[in-house]
Amino acid sequence: QVQLVESGGGLVQPGGSLRLSCAASGSIFTINAMGWYRQAPGKQRELVADITRGGTTNYADSVKGRFTISRDNAKNTVYLQMNSLKPEDTAVYYCASGLRVGAPKYWGQGTQVTVSS
Repeated sequence: QVQLVESGGGLVQPGGSLRLSCAASGSIFTINAMGWYRQAPGKQRELVADITRGGTTNYADSVKGRFTISRDNAKNTVYLQMNSLKPEDTAVYYCASGLRVGAPKYWGQGTQVTVSS
């Protein structure tokens, strides 16, 4: 079993930045990929970015050049640095992990990100 605890969400103005953190605990050896998903009201949950155990990253087209996913293996933590935020980035952001990219098994509780002036 893997537990994921997210932090870092909040309210930010357009053009601002936030950094989300996700700390993993439990059976860490079962995790190969970790990622961030988001879901806005009335929309389906979508992949934002993911990263493999080996450090390979993948981003949604809508966030390329603005968001950066990274990890700190010593802290069992994955981060999402979000720059140049737009109102359309407003959503609940979820940390997820699994054995392979695109197939998350474990989910965090979610953290709200609101981009508004």
